[in-house]
Amino acid sequence: MNNKITVTAMINADFKKVWEYYTDPIHIVNWNFADPSWHCPKAENNMSIGGTYKARMEAKDGSFGFDFEAVYTEIEDGKQFTYVFGGRSATVKLNSLEKGTEIIVAFDPETQNPLEMQQQGWQAILDNFKLYTENN
Repeated sequence: MNNKITVTAMINADFKKVWEYYTDPIHIVNWNFADPSWHCPKAENNMSIGGTYKARMEAKDGSFGFDFEAVYTEIEDGKQFTYVFGGRSATVKLNSLEKGTEIIVAFDPETQNPLEMQQQGWQAILDNFKLYTENN
């Protein structure tokens, strides 16, 4: 797919902390959900080329959930990475700035949900990441 959806956030933290909090399962379980009624009870991350990223996202009431699984295809440690999932790909890039870190996530949309809904969902997760990272 050519038309990636991009979401961004400015994090008031240095890039090393942002990288750690974005990639360490100890932290991932605390921010990887789009809505407060959801949670991420489990995450695994083997951050190496060919390694897998796995996260369980589900409604806290147990009414719905899904497993997100991806395989890393590119990693530039501390700067960016790309993974593939379900025939699509996403790239996460960190830019170290004078007053914090910009994080940019560009992903291939799926075909079942409207583009705007997908953008809002991924942005909500990134906003949750920002909130968690800046407050811990």
